[in-house]
Amino acid sequence: MSGPVQPPVLLGVSLKMYFGHHQTLNWARRVADLARRHPAVTSGAARLFVLPAFPAIVPAAGILAPYGIGVGAQDVATEDSGPYTGEVGGPFLKEIGCRYAEVGHAERRRLYGEGDTVVAAKTAAALRNGLTPVLCVGERDRGTPGQAAARTVAEAERLLHGLSGAVVLAYEPQWAIGAPEPAATEHIAAVCTALRGWLDARPGHTGSTVIYGGSAGPGLLTRLAGTAEGLFLGRFAHDPANVEAILDEIRTSVEVA
Repeated sequence: MSGPVQPPVLLGVSLKMYFGHHQTLNWARRVADLARRHPAVTSGAARLFVLPAFPAIVPAAGILAPYGIGVGAQDVATEDSGPYTGEVGGPFLKEIGCRYAEVGHAERRRLYGEGDTVVAAKTAAALRNGLTPVLCVGERDRGTPGQAAARTVAEAERLLHGLSGAVVLAYEPQWAIGAPEPAATEHIAAVCTALRGWLDARPGHTGSTVIYGGSAGPGLLTRLAGTAEGLFLGRFAHDPANVEAILDEIRTSVEVA
């Protein structure tokens, strides 16, 4: 008798503002080819989503979506429409094919002063427009795993208060973003396990996923042994060969299981 079916591993990539338009589309073509042929994707063991810069969303979706790769935005306005110069609302993003919207990233908080009130409003905007929020949570300063778990669960509680719907909780300890190495395996596992337990106790968030970001790379998923349900990749994923290395890891873990 076969064992229980494991949910697919979720791999997300934010391209931030590193690539130009043509570079983004060339990268998307290479990732689409990877998804077309890689057993981890074709078997359903892995799911991918990509967050390009706003102007590249439509053409990138045309390249990626045929191979089951979800596309989303790196931000979403708190309001749906109106006199908000430079903002992009959830209805617009949904109309052009977005499935995800990232909210709460440490860079938005630090560089643009987005506090909990704004992040919660953006999360609500994503959910009411049928977008899955990629909600970034994580402590600013390094502490014990227990302290980090308590802090991130409390943060998720604040940001999702009164809301329902599936979310992607991306645990990104702020001190690990851009660092040479990710947080320690035991640290990540403790926080992701706590976040998973918090979500499991809330039926309103059925279908949600917990992933880890912050200098993530090959080997980390294996070390985490299922305590994180995926990874949120940044500059490491600029080379599609690195994405393939993680997909190879996922394929191997499925074969071993």
